[in-house]
Amino acid sequence: MNIKKGDNVKIISGDDRGKTAKVTAVFPLRGTIAAEGVHMKKKHVRPRRQGDRGELVTMAAPFPASRAMIVCPRCGKAGRMGYRRDEGRGVRICKKCGSTL
Repeated sequence: MNIKKGDNVKIISGDDRGKTAKVTAVFPLRGTIAAEGVHMKKKHVRPRRQGDRGELVTMAAPFPASRAMIVCPRCGKAGRMGYRRDEGRGVRICKKCGSTL
């Protein structure tokens, strides 16, 4: 998986198509990611103490990483990403402008 935590991504399909968001969690074994304000789901939370009320909490649920494209910080466009060997280690590069991600 080529998307990492902290990347800015653009959603390319689904109800949130066109939104840009920051990745908050990555689950490589499942091939899913979670991003701020995208694919929001409601969760019922039980009361913790007697006398408290239960509540509805809105949280970002994971969605397939194939539904998101990385936004290049330099050119600001969503595009594909490649790898290049730089001083013995691999770095991610933008396929549109060639800058490192």
